[in-house]
Amino acid sequence: MEYAAAFALVLRDRLMTEDDMTRIPGLGAESADPYARRVLEAQEKRWGGPLLNHLVYARRPTIFRGVRGMWAGIEGSGLIEPTLAALLNRRVARINGCEF
Repeated sequence: MEYAAAFALVLRDRLMTEDDMTRIPGLGAESADPYARRVLEAQEKRWGGPLLNHLVYARRPTIFRGVRGMWAGIEGSGLIEPTLAALLNRRVARINGCEF
């Protein structure tokens, strides 16, 4: 079994609390570079608030652009249907002990 898959199983079987996870403060949209600000504002309009992981990525514009590029590539490839992607996101969030 692949290491990442084995690690995910261990996390799944363990209840995680906020004390178990390191917290990195996110960057507010007002402090983000123009590209990140536009993305965060679009997330606010679509979901009522920016995605918390994107606030962390926004601390480093090069990382933010890389992550957004990855998601654009996944979405644009057509290899994963949007409904399956949503289910995968929820499953990974649950494995990691994150609210979704």
